[in-house]
Amino acid sequence: MLRLVRIIGPAVLLLAALLSTLAGLAIGGGAAAQALADPGAVVRWGLPIAKLLVNVGAAGMIGGLVLSLFALSPKEREFNAALDVAAASAAFFTVASALTGFFTMLQVTNVPLSFDDRFSATAGQFFTQIAIGQSWLITTLIGATLTVLCFAVRNHTALIFVTILSVVALVPMAQQGHAAGASGHNAAVTALGLHIAFAAVWLGGLLTIILLRKQLGDKRLITVLARYSSVALVCFIVVAVSGYVSAALRVGTLENLLTPYGLLVLAKVAALLVLGCFGVLQRRFFIERMQQSASPTRPWFWWLVVGELGFMGVASGVAVALAKSATPVAQVVATEIPAATPAQILTGDPLPPPLTFARYFTEWNIDLAWVLFCAFGIFFYLVGVWRLRRRGDSWPVYRTVLWVLGMIALFYITSGGVNVYQKYLFSTHMLAHMALTMLVPVLLVPGAPVTLAMRAIRKRKDGSRGAREWILLAVHSKPASILANPLVAAGMFVGSLWVFYYTPLFRWAMVDHIGHEWMTVHFLITGFLFVQSLIGIDPVPYRLPYPFRLLLLLGTMAFHAFFGLAIMTGTGLFLADWYGAMGWGADALVDQQAGGGIAWSVGELPTIALAIAVAIQWGRSDEKETKRLDRNADRTGDAELNAYNARLAGLAARDR
Repeated sequence: MLRLVRIIGPAVLLLAALLSTLAGLAIGGGAAAQALADPGAVVRWGLPIAKLLVNVGAAGMIGGLVLSLFALSPKEREFNAALDVAAASAAFFTVASALTGFFTMLQVTNVPLSFDDRFSATAGQFFTQIAIGQSWLITTLIGATLTVLCFAVRNHTALIFVTILSVVALVPMAQQGHAAGASGHNAAVTALGLHIAFAAVWLGGLLTIILLRKQLGDKRLITVLARYSSVALVCFIVVAVSGYVSAALRVGTLENLLTPYGLLVLAKVAALLVLGCFGVLQRRFFIERMQQSASPTRPWFWWLVVGELGFMGVASGVAVALAKSATPVAQVVATEIPAATPAQILTGDPLPPPLTFARYFTEWNIDLAWVLFCAFGIFFYLVGVWRLRRRGDSWPVYRTVLWVLGMIALFYITSGGVNVYQKYLFSTHMLAHMALTMLVPVLLVPGAPVTLAMRAIRKRKDGSRGAREWILLAVHSKPASILANPLVAAGMFVGSLWVFYYTPLFRWAMVDHIGHEWMTVHFLITGFLFVQSLIGIDPVPYRLPYPFRLLLLLGTMAFHAFFGLAIMTGTGLFLADWYGAMGWGADALVDQQAGGGIAWSVGELPTIALAIAVAIQWGRSDEKETKRLDRNADRTGDAELNAYNARLAGLAARDR
């Protein structure tokens, strides 16, 4: 029976995905013949099928790696078996990516297949000079690298880097899903990237569990299913939210749901709702019943899993058909808009209304990745506090309040009015920078998230690593001990200002959405490490004495103020072909000098708050030390004081 399921499960997945892809292409017209330069039926139908195979391969690869990291034990056979599944899937992903790139070349160039020099020259030019060809070449090369790494790397810690690389392999696919320069490009790339990555974890994890059933005993099966179920719940939420955002960008209005594209969207929504019901039944009924049953491997459970794979295949196939179908909302590039302003051409987005103080709070540019990060950050923190309270442990209320306020502040900076105007005005960009490095960390660090996680998350005893084990490993690692050193943290905090603004990194952060996301992460981490070195509660390898913390704070802020003054008095523009070419808002040089004033002045309030916090912690430390000495004196009858007096008396007697 189980052997049959291991064969039927993947077969049902592929068959359902293939049939739904073909039906979706027929409904949406994604494989219809082109009026001009038609590449032929083989390419028109073969390209979406090849992309479907890419998605299935990516799911098996990423799902197997994630399951190995968070659910399986290296002490058991299951661990190596899951990595074998990931390696085989990576090889499948590589071949499918190469086939997709080949079909894409035939569609874009419309050159008939041949073996002459002209075809070879066209292929070489496509894969080395054309952006979409370069994307598929990079994807194929990463897939080949991952195939080797999944076979060669069996170290539990090193696999985290292999998993990161497997997610990076999806980035070129996410960037192809929306026309660059079209309105909403950044939001579409973010939504599609999240959708692909978390759908891969969801689908690949379930597929890997079926393939590993022989290596998993009954008890291990229940444990692994429970862990997978928690990951699948997060994946379902992210896939649902990102899918909604993608559909909203491409459908536009409710009336467009009646178009062929809209009907495919509704079909995918229906498949996701069915999968959500499967997840609820799995978490609330199946796993509990299997834990209570003497024979958990009932046939009905495996047939339900096969059914779940079938609906996953339907959702995957419809998604591929959607990617090839024309959207009701046209993707118009800014350069094609009549009388487009320079700011529209540079950013690809419609211009916001003129900036006023009130519009900092009324205009929004939602960044889905940070919305989800903040929402999950608040949710899991509150769950941790609830766990502590439920078992009778205390947790200071002020820590919870500060953490929630910090996450709300991070959400506003990354999605509110500051995020709307920062790509047009240098001063607003600097305001976001100061908030990310100084305001948000001052709120988050006192929340002590690592300490809460260590107390709230259950410790695993089977050799696998959950969130608690990975956090502990990261905190106690050698790189973390170096980065958490107060002098290194302060150096990164100050040095990154000069390195970022006076190197091509600044341009990358402005013109590329991935660069912008990297900038936000970098500012947040450097600020968090610096504040942690001053007032942190979470454990670190070394802390400076309190007087030196104050000196470090004052010295760092002096360099920070010097940086702001350098911008205020400077006469050369940062990114003259970006901020200087906008032709929107205030004069670019005046606005840049205002940004320097923000860098110089806005940092003063967090500096004062940090100085007060260090002073308070210093006072409390002295008070605790005094109480400790008093208790020790009461317990020992002032033995230390009596010994000290006797020593002084002995010295005096010797002198006489």
